[in-house]
Amino acid sequence: MKVLVIGLGSIGRRHCTVLKEINPSVEIYALRSNENADEFESVKNIYNLNEIKFTPDFFLISSPTANHVSDIKQVIDLGRPMFIEKPISHDLEQATALFTEIEKKEILTYVGCNLRFHPCFEFLKQHLPSESRINEVNIYCGTYLPEWRDGNNFKKRYSAHAEMGGGVHLDLIHEIDYTYWLFGKPDISKKLLSSSSTLKVSAIDYANYALVYPNFVANIVLNYFRRDAKRTLEIVFEDKTWVADLLKNKITEGDKIIFHKEIDQNYTYKKQVKYFLDCIQRGKSPMNSFKEALEVLKICLG
Repeated sequence: MKVLVIGLGSIGRRHCTVLKEINPSVEIYALRSNENADEFESVKNIYNLNEIKFTPDFFLISSPTANHVSDIKQVIDLGRPMFIEKPISHDLEQATALFTEIEKKEILTYVGCNLRFHPCFEFLKQHLPSESRINEVNIYCGTYLPEWRDGNNFKKRYSAHAEMGGGVHLDLIHEIDYTYWLFGKPDISKKLLSSSSTLKVSAIDYANYALVYPNFVANIVLNYFRRDAKRTLEIVFEDKTWVADLLKNKITEGDKIIFHKEIDQNYTYKKQVKYFLDCIQRGKSPMNSFKEALEVLKICLG
């Protein structure tokens, strides 16, 4: 198996590591823009697409968000499957136009939202349909951007810059994605976005969404400035309340733990890549294709 990576930053490197763990014989090539770019493990650097003397089994697009559309356009004519790191773009108009091209060429696409493979969501996906009526859903993710990458100045990272596709609403689009995945497309969505915290970055650092469904509203709050990290999903049924703590990998009902599973930090990434590879092998259209991710982006940016 041969894979071409476009974007060998932290998330691209994690995907490469996971790929090697799953298939030690995989050959991974990275398209680099800087001839002085460092090497990573056994990944082979190339500097021009003309250097490729093979047809990749798939492309891994893990560049900064603002580059996704142009990077995909570089290789779209090869018609190979694509694993695209979320979000697909920071520009809804560009993403919509690109979707038309992808559909015409019938390219298999998967957009990486690894939280869909979190054990708490695997539990919820299985058990929610048989539960009582939902009256309210509250989703929260607050983290501290300066601590995302130890030793790096957070103001130099793309997350802090709107023009590079940064912003908490895009970085943490996972929360919008899993709401869409668990509960479907909302009837109405409203949002409040701001950049006014003490972080003093140009990107959005606070986002508040209300996704309106026939019987309940899902409230989503995201921020870059919470020092004591918190990532939770609260589902208020008519007869009980479930709280999923995604940092502790457990779901509680009052004082009772109804689900818990210990996992390592690559668990969701490995399951995600295995799923994608299986879809390629079987010629099966993946969940969270570009089409579905575009619907999520419409909620995020629309």
